Amino acid sequence: MALAERFAWDRRAVDLLARLRDRYDAGVLACSLGGRRVALVLDPEEARRVLEGTPVPFSPATAEKRGALRRFQPHGSLVTEPGELRTVRRRVNEAALQPGAEFHRAAARIQSAVHEELSGLAREASAGRFGRVPATGHDGDGGDGGNGHDGHDGGGSLDWASFEAAWWRAVRRTVFGDTARDDTELITLLARLRGAGNWAGFAPQHRAVRARFLARLRERAAHADPESLAGSLPRQSPDAYGPDAYGPDAVDAYGPDAVDPYGQVAHWLFAFDAAGMAVFRTLAVLGTHPDHRERALHEADRTGAGDAPGPGAGDPPWELGFLRTCVLDTVRLWPTTPLLLRETTHAAPCGDAVLPPGTLVLLHTPYLHRGERAAPYGDRFAPELWRDGGTQAPWPGLVPFSAGPGRCPGRDVVLLASATSLAGLLARHDAAPAPGTLPGPEDPLPATLDHFALRFAVRPR
Repeated sequence: MALAERFAWDRRAVDLLARLRDRYDAGVLACSLGGRRVALVLDPEEARRVLEGTPVPFSPATAEKRGALRRFQPHGSLVTEPGELRTVRRRVNEAALQPGAEFHRAAARIQSAVHEELSGLAREASAGRFGRVPATGHDGDGGDGGNGHDGHDGGGSLDWASFEAAWWRAVRRTVFGDTARDDTELITLLARLRGAGNWAGFAPQHRAVRARFLARLRERAAHADPESLAGSLPRQSPDAYGPDAYGPDAVDAYGPDAVDPYGQVAHWLFAFDAAGMAVFRTLAVLGTHPDHRERALHEADRTGAGDAPGPGAGDPPWELGFLRTCVLDTVRLWPTTPLLLRETTHAAPCGDAVLPPGTLVLLHTPYLHRGERAAPYGDRFAPELWRDGGTQAPWPGLVPFSAGPGRCPGRDVVLLASATSLAGLLARHDAAPAPGTLPGPEDPLPATLDHFALRFAVRPR
């Protein structure tokens, strides 16, 4: 990530694709890479049509994705080829994650857990538990690489490692309940499998690690708090999800044709990892955009009024509409999934061509989000794009959580947890990014932002 930021690889890629679009005057470019037929989609409308064509004729279960993800989610709906089994697995996912609902049924408890962890992190950071920041002075205008804050006397330090530990505690409580709060081994096992998955067929299989991870995951899911995401997996009325959803193959043997409801949970953890990156980047960009920062602080203040974390007993969940739009626009600016992949199940029209079966279709999200069609918003922080809460994309190529029938079913839950984490961090504290982290609101934002390198000075307000 540091090299990508230093050498501006994402910006170079966006510029290269723009030149290819101009040179060939085509919305879809077909080529061959290592003997693999590939179609690169550059037209936003065509990109939207591809995503709307999920899972047939554009399947998300590409060979590359199956090779990378099946190490830790062998029965995930994302890596299941089109057919009845994929339909049922997707239905199980949606039953637990409740996409499209105003609030998840466990939203208030999720917000309580997330707010408690992140507000606690802010208190610890401001007290200097993770180190101190030397006193600095700024003119407060947010320009010239400043942080948009008045001069201050330093504060406690917050870096990625400290944030990540608290974020995973919040995620484990969200996914499984409070008893999983300190189960760091589960995430360590997942990280090992993901690292191996990045090398697909070139890395060892890690069968023992995989077995330990899946056994631990299913044990956690089977005993999850009812007011958690895993506790929301359908456990009753199996007829609604197919006869294999709760039979011995699904619960005990986990055969290849099992629905395996618990097997969907690994991808939730995978997605929450990316969400943590988005939260930390959002904290940075808010720190360099004073007007947006003030709105964020005002919204966060309303969540810190009570003595206990989370909405009060009997109160509805916090909406946190502005903080949600901030996270959405951060994911637009720095997509956590830079390539959306599809594979044709049969001959399929795409642009002016008909793609043969087995063609890998590539959508480069940084280009779609920042290319010429994104002007004038491409390189600036613009949460106002999402006034409707992000239910409708401002332009066809804007796909921070994908789009169509394959859109991320956990989108709403991720935004709920992400916005709540920002509220927890900012409810009674301020977080100023290190000078020079990002330019101010008048200058274009870089196409790469290394979340590992972000540092903040945290002070009580």
